[in-house]
Amino acid sequence: MSARWSDRQQAMLREMGVTLWLPPQTDAMPLPEAAMSEPVPSEVTAPVPAQAPVASPAPAPVRMSRPVAAPAEANSPSAPRPLAARPSGVAAMDWPALREAVAGCEACGLCRSRRNTVFGVGHAQAQWMIIGEAPGEQEDRQGEPFVGKAGQLLDNMLRAVGLTRAEAGPEQQVYIANVLKCRPPMNRNPEPQEVAQCEPFLKRQVELVAPKLILAMGRFAVQSILQTGEPIGRLRGRVHAYHGVPVVVTYHPAYLLRNPVDKARSWDDLCLARAVLRGGGPVPA
Repeated sequence: MSARWSDRQQAMLREMGVTLWLPPQTDAMPLPEAAMSEPVPSEVTAPVPAQAPVASPAPAPVRMSRPVAAPAEANSPSAPRPLAARPSGVAAMDWPALREAVAGCEACGLCRSRRNTVFGVGHAQAQWMIIGEAPGEQEDRQGEPFVGKAGQLLDNMLRAVGLTRAEAGPEQQVYIANVLKCRPPMNRNPEPQEVAQCEPFLKRQVELVAPKLILAMGRFAVQSILQTGEPIGRLRGRVHAYHGVPVVVTYHPAYLLRNPVDKARSWDDLCLARAVLRGGGPVPA
């Protein structure tokens, strides 16, 4: 005869979620209470839900020591090089030393963008000294002042009064220099600190040439040499002085190319300069 679960056992199995199939009632004797202490048969044991595996803790990240990098701007190839002091002893330099000092000068930011320094050309003892403002693009490429269309116009102006930049004696061949020896980027106006750094070079050039007359061309050249803020229109027609040398001011050839109507006034300035050199013009103010 098959055994039959007691009411108590059935109740416990129902609490455990086990559904029982009971055979028809028989006269079999009920199981003793001691049977409840026996383990529940495996075929009726409630399934135990599977537990998710416990993830092992992730290993702590390993910290690698690395050398401290230098500042980016110090290693960048585009970082500007530091400026240096202007070469000393300019006032006592001869021509080779002065040219070398200008070529290696890094006293202002113009040294970072220049192709060539523009020192000067002409007769080293010329009677006429032409002083312009600053190199332009072509001057920066060739390392020579007053080239291109402005230079061609200057040659024509000089030829009109019997002068030249070609090889000749000091009475005919002029010496040409600029206030600035390096081109300002995009041909912008020279800044005061740039002019101040170049001024000793120009002063020494004037001392070495010892000209009888200076023809200053362009507003910035005129204002830098004469230390004034007056426009050229108010300074024309008079004789000024730069370290004891008579100075006549006129328009820059590049300005005359844009304003040809003022070429007649520039011719008057050339005639005044020639008269001063010959001793027939007004004395410096």
